Amino acid sequence: MFGMTRAAMAAAFTPAFAGVELREVYLDLPGHGDSPTDCPAASQAVLDAVCAWLDRHVGAPVLLAGASYGAYLAAGIARQRPEIVRGLLLVSPGVKMSRGSRDLPELEPPAAPTGWLDGAPAELRPHLDAALGHRTSTVVATVLAALESGGPGDEKFQEELRGGPDFALPDEDADIVFGGPVTVITGRQDRIVGYADQFRSMRHYPRGAFTVVDAAGHYLPFEQPALMRSLTQDWLHRTRS
Repeated sequence: MFGMTRAAMAAAFTPAFAGVELREVYLDLPGHGDSPTDCPAASQAVLDAVCAWLDRHVGAPVLLAGASYGAYLAAGIARQRPEIVRGLLLVSPGVKMSRGSRDLPELEPPAAPTGWLDGAPAELRPHLDAALGHRTSTVVATVLAALESGGPGDEKFQEELRGGPDFALPDEDADIVFGGPVTVITGRQDRIVGYADQFRSMRHYPRGAFTVVDAAGHYLPFEQPALMRSLTQDWLHRTRS
């Protein structure tokens, strides 16, 4: 997820992979966590850095899993370097990097207990209000712990990347098919990236499965961990067939 670290992603994905013999590798993107800012502030440069790491350290096609911005990059890698990708797990994936072009749900937020956001810093409350579909103080605490985990990152680089002209990949709208097993998991109440653009993207995945989860938003792995695990295990089973 944009701005988050490998420690946060391990917290999100490791429970879903429990009981499966896999080598799990979590990366800090350039300018995130403990990774240096050693590339231009452009999504293509970030994608190229991930591919370079894979080329150096992995000798076979890999299963790629990502959430939000990480899922956006994973889908981009499958378009540009399909020979190194065996399957995709895309959770709350970004599809359109321009906020104005995203198809977001127009609905009232789900009911929430009084004071459910009291434990969050004031500056994060609007974001969490828009992002969360499972709206409880427990979920908020879990998400905050993830946001605060890992290395410090480079906020200047992240702001330049997110606000710059090269946040979208140059082939974002390319009509390219990826034939490996794909699972796309979205939250019904995700008002950050939505779920409609993600469903339309399924035309690119002939072996794709799509799920939209009620009472879930942009931080779906922390909001609905049991469903996340079930859908992930199904994807892993399909990658072996």
